[in-house]
Amino acid sequence: MSELTHINASGEANMVDVSDKAVTVREARAEAWVLMAEQTLALILNGQHHKGDVFATARIAGIMAAKKTADLIPLCHPLALSKVEVQLTPDTDRGGVHIESYCKLSGQTGVEMEALTAASVAALTIYDMCKAVQKDMRIEGIRLLEKRGGKSGDFTA
Repeated sequence: MSELTHINASGEANMVDVSDKAVTVREARAEAWVLMAEQTLALILNGQHHKGDVFATARIAGIMAAKKTADLIPLCHPLALSKVEVQLTPDTDRGGVHIESYCKLSGQTGVEMEALTAASVAALTIYDMCKAVQKDMRIEGIRLLEKRGGKSGDFTA
């Protein structure tokens, strides 16, 4: 197991120095689920939700969140993302919405936190837009699915 990189020799939190790392293409995918009642999902899918297009709003919120990750998570580096995608897929069998985010850049540090932030905020946005009709929705399964590039190599869940 690797050591914690955000802890210095004195045990204090610090931002990792990435200036000596090579610039490489780095990619990450993350997911989240918003589980809800069949009627709530139907409102979204039929375009009858009184707040408007839930999926479009959640997609934009996820993209914006990925771009603001360094403002939200104290030790994250500000990154110049070259690509952010947020896909929302209804799942009537499971009873909810599957969210998958993808982030990419050419840089000196990875984009895992940006992908996780995008999926999380997209899920929170769905909850926010639908809470008036259902308060007991559940957000779950937020996780990194895959990362590519960088010194630590590739990872697939």
